[in-house]
Amino acid sequence: MRFLHWFGGVILAIELPVPIYWLVLHGGIGFWRRRDRGRLPYWVAVGTAWGAGGWALYRFLRPGLFAAGDRPGWAVVVGAALMVADAAIFAIAESELGGRRLVGQAELSAKGELTVRGLYAHMRHPRYLGMMLGVLGVCVLAGSRRLWTISAVWWIAAMTIIRIEERELRERFGAAYGAYAERVPMLLPGRKR
Repeated sequence: MRFLHWFGGVILAIELPVPIYWLVLHGGIGFWRRRDRGRLPYWVAVGTAWGAGGWALYRFLRPGLFAAGDRPGWAVVVGAALMVADAAIFAIAESELGGRRLVGQAELSAKGELTVRGLYAHMRHPRYLGMMLGVLGVCVLAGSRRLWTISAVWWIAAMTIIRIEERELRERFGAAYGAYAERVPMLLPGRKR
C-alpha cells in the first residue's frame, strides 16, 4: 500500500499542474511566438505550473492525503488500475508524439503536422484522458474529500484548457483539424459523434 500511496503522490505532482502549464503557453501563445524566445516559455510555464502547483499540492493535500484509513479492496484495485492506465497512456502518447511535441514545441513554433495515428486515431486528447484517469484513480485510492474537491476544480481547468487547445489547433490546421474533430471524439474512444 505504501508504494501505491507514493505512486499516487507522483501522479498528483505531475498531473495537477498541467492545466496551469498549458494556460501559460496557450494563454500567451501570440506573445511566445512573436520572437524566437528560446526556452523561456518552457521555463516560465514549468516554474509557474510546478512551482505554484507543487506549493498547492504540499500545502493543501499533503497533510492527511491518504489518512482516510484502510480503503476497501475494490478502491485499491480500481485506484491502482486507473493510475496504471494513466502511466500507460502517457508512455504510448510520448512514443507516438515524442517528448518535444508533448511539451508544446509544435504550439510554440506553430509548425508540425497533425497526428492522426495510434491513440490519436481513436481520440483527440489521449494525454488528457490519461491524466483524468490517473487523478481519478488517486481520488478513489485516497478517499479524501479535500482531494475530490481539488480534483473537481482541476477537472474543470483541464476541460477549459482542452477547449483553448482545440481553438488553437483549428486556427493552425484549419479544415484538416475540423474534419479530424468530426471523425474522432475528444476523449472517449468509440463514442459516436
